[in-house]
Amino acid sequence: MALIEDCDYLHLGIPAIDAIHAEFAELVNRLAQSDGVEFSDLFAQLMAHTRAHFAAEEDLMRQTSFPGRQEHIAEHGRVLGEMERFAERLAAGKTIFARAYIEDRVPDWFAQHTRTLDYALAVHLHRVQDH
Repeated sequence: MALIEDCDYLHLGIPAIDAIHAEFAELVNRLAQSDGVEFSDLFAQLMAHTRAHFAAEEDLMRQTSFPGRQEHIAEHGRVLGEMERFAERLAAGKTIFARAYIEDRVPDWFAQHTRTLDYALAVHLHRVQDH
């Protein structure tokens, strides 16, 4: 069973963001089905993807003077810090904590983040692109 289903909230109508969100969901879903070395490798891929994902969104925010930029960037920083702490636990052999994070926290966070902060960014981008 997929942790993150393909549903309406993933599609904000900004192709670059929609593609990044699909990749994020795919990685999370693959993590849920993996174990051992594969889990560790996929967790590292998720971290690299998330850094690039957030950097791409932050570039769009800066380029278009998005008014909610500071709050959104702060949330990105919080999540990256959280992921880094779980990566450290994973590196110490505490896979159960990283797995619980992926299964119990990431899907709900992603849904909320996409429906609120990313949605607001998408509305802003549609507005500035239409002018």
